[in-house]
Amino acid sequence: MRQAKLEPDVISTSAGISACEKGGRWQHALSLLREMGGAMLELNIVSYGACTSACEKGGHWWEALFLIREVEVSGLELNVVCCSAGISACEKGGHWQQALSLLSHMRSTQLEPDEISFSAGISAYEKGGQWQGALFLFKGMAEAKVKLNVVSLSAVVSACEKGGEWQRAVALLREMGQAVVELNVVSYSAGISACGKGRHWLQALSLLMEMGENMLESDVISCSASMSACGESSKWQQTLLLLSDMGKKKVQSNVVSYASGISACENGEVPLR
Repeated sequence: MRQAKLEPDVISTSAGISACEKGGRWQHALSLLREMGGAMLELNIVSYGACTSACEKGGHWWEALFLIREVEVSGLELNVVCCSAGISACEKGGHWQQALSLLSHMRSTQLEPDEISFSAGISAYEKGGQWQGALFLFKGMAEAKVKLNVVSLSAVVSACEKGGEWQRAVALLREMGQAVVELNVVSYSAGISACGKGRHWLQALSLLMEMGENMLESDVISCSASMSACGESSKWQQTLLLLSDMGKKKVQSNVVSYASGISACENGEVPLR
């Protein structure tokens, strides 16, 4: 357009920002947004939303938060797209307090969280080891009739696992897995790990078996978590069987799985041969 001596307008520049966002080019998106301001083009919430989302995809949480603050200062009406991108950016960047603060601010401005902001908020609670908050937000997601997804479920199960609430973790998997959410390897692994920490090896093996019944291939995380569960209960035979089964399924063992096997043998006082 510029080579043809055509000056970009709001529509073309906004489309350019959106294209950069989809391509993960956050620097270019931000540059175009600044050019809009320099060219005295009217900045709009759609462009800010796309630019914030681009920063989120690029893992730049600080830039995402700065853009949200800029929206409010400029007098534009903040929307769900901007807030959700900001919450997700902070959560991915490991700044869970900022993510939850933005979620709270979002609600204070009468903006209803969507699937993305709810899921990112739950993941933020999980990273902060706050299982009660994660569970509260997950229930709030259902009450708000926002579609539940496997990402939010896996996060809340993992939060319960970190908090030693294995019964809640398993109950959530059972409740959600019936029809609401299609479970995946991540959600099952979190549940197995929770059972392991609670020293309920039979429940852990039950979940591992259920994975196979649901045509989900176990990976090193789910297998290692199952081995750890058996090892914690001194079930060395089951632990070694799982290690052997990993080899048969061509699942690559790691330090955690071997350490679980060694620990199980130690705890179980395996006789020398």
